[in-house]
Amino acid sequence: MQLLEVTTPAQHRQFLDLPRRLHGANPVYIGPLDDAIESAFDPAKNPNFATGEAIRWLVTDAHGTALGRVAAFLNRESVDSKNLDLPTGGLGFFECENSPEAARLLFDAARHWLAQRGMQAMDGPINFGERDRFWGLLIDGFEWEPNYGMFWHPPYYQALFEGYGFQVFFKQYTCYRPVRLPLHAAFAQRLAELPAQGYRFEHARKAEADKMARDFQHVYNLAWARHSGVADMSLIKAQAIVQEMQPVLDERLLWFAYHHDEPVAFFITLPELNQIFRHVGRRLDLLGKLRFVLARWRYQRRAHKKCLGLIYGVVPAHQGTGVDMALNAAGRQGIEDAGYTDCEMNWVGDFNPRMMVLMRSIGGKIRKTHATYRFLFDRERTFERSTIIR
Repeated sequence: MQLLEVTTPAQHRQFLDLPRRLHGANPVYIGPLDDAIESAFDPAKNPNFATGEAIRWLVTDAHGTALGRVAAFLNRESVDSKNLDLPTGGLGFFECENSPEAARLLFDAARHWLAQRGMQAMDGPINFGERDRFWGLLIDGFEWEPNYGMFWHPPYYQALFEGYGFQVFFKQYTCYRPVRLPLHAAFAQRLAELPAQGYRFEHARKAEADKMARDFQHVYNLAWARHSGVADMSLIKAQAIVQEMQPVLDERLLWFAYHHDEPVAFFITLPELNQIFRHVGRRLDLLGKLRFVLARWRYQRRAHKKCLGLIYGVVPAHQGTGVDMALNAAGRQGIEDAGYTDCEMNWVGDFNPRMMVLMRSIGGKIRKTHATYRFLFDRERTFERSTIIR
């Protein structure tokens, strides 16, 4: 076996082709667009390169056939890398044949590269970017298709990670609920009561993209940026997210709660894009874009449509008011009216018990489990799991 840094066009192609070769025969496998993978490693498209760096490797056999791949990355301004007690880098985009030897070569390469840059641990498999995509290893729910922005992994990957010495840092639960499943009467009651207290609930509007970005940034920074491993979001970043969503968003799926015109809660939901992109191909070139337009048109006319809840947040000052219940009641009806029948909610970490309680309260059932692993370079150091949000 040979470890090679990915530098040539041929190696880039091997890096992109490997997961489809490994998993393409599985009927539930849906691979990400090549563009989505390559953009993570493009300094012109990934702002994390402003304060970070990334590297990719392949492991090949004697014939030059790729057996495995991995990436390592470090953002020197991230919360984890600046942790003085345990500076932590990232490992991701792992794919490998069922070979502990090949996996060990890949893990060793990432470990040594990060150690040379002052890191004392590595988390993986994660993304060189936000937690909303390419984050975690699938360890349960292999029979279900992956949602957009998440990888499908075979069961033996868990043994490769744990056999090397990775330990579960936190588990990630993806929940499912039928849209038409009734909510408890208390949800509708809160929706009826809260307007008298200055609250209102409405979906976003594509024509007001800048307002959408500002409202999203405001709630996100108050609700999420205080959590471990999550940094503040700039307005430029929020505007970029909204711009990226524009071609695919259905404004009837993005809901905000306001209190005297201050945005205080949101949930961001999109059509489940893998149900569209599976008909597009691997690249969003001109032909791919034409296929996308046709596939989206056909999808919107289906009798059964699936949506994906990406992110949800409530400003701390308004938690406990019932605004979350009222927002769910308003949004559920809006999503049903838009013709969606099934909904999966993007992963919730086991470090967030309040959110897990909310998932259960709206009838969500765990469908898939991913795990974010951590590997301590000092093998004598005591391992600690992710801090629970109180």
